[in-house]
Amino acid sequence: MSLSMEWEYAVESPIENDLCTRIRRSEQALMAHHEAVLRAYGLTMTQYTVLLHLSREGGMSGAQLARSCGVTQQSMSSVLTNMETKELIRRETSPVHAKVQITTLTDKGQTLLDRAYQEVIILERALTDAFTPSEHASLCALLERATTVLIQQTRHATTPPPPPT
Repeated sequence: MSLSMEWEYAVESPIENDLCTRIRRSEQALMAHHEAVLRAYGLTMTQYTVLLHLSREGGMSGAQLARSCGVTQQSMSSVLTNMETKELIRRETSPVHAKVQITTLTDKGQTLLDRAYQEVIILERALTDAFTPSEHASLCALLERATTVLIQQTRHATTPPPPPT
């Protein structure tokens, strides 16, 4: 299909048919739900995700948490400072690298996570129940494949073009 034919098709087809639009709508609905639930616990989605990762993985550096949460290291630094002030986490110098701080969960952070998780899991169960086990497995695999493509395309988009010859 030529580029002009692709453009014509894209312009004429309803925007709801675009995969990127559907993925974005799902992401917006998920974030709106989680933000509404987490607000009652004084948490943002990023803070909740930090608590979840620390609970499951143990101590992590700010850089590891930033990658896991999909935010910049600068943003994560601000998030961690706020969480440390609330006594949800503690940061200590790494025994391996003096310039690296390892973040761990406090008892207060674990208690808050446990309480918030009880409400967040309701949506997870509802989504799981909306699909047969086979559909659930397929959806997970398809979302993983879509995520891989999105990451690859982002790398291509952020790679500067070669200089003209």
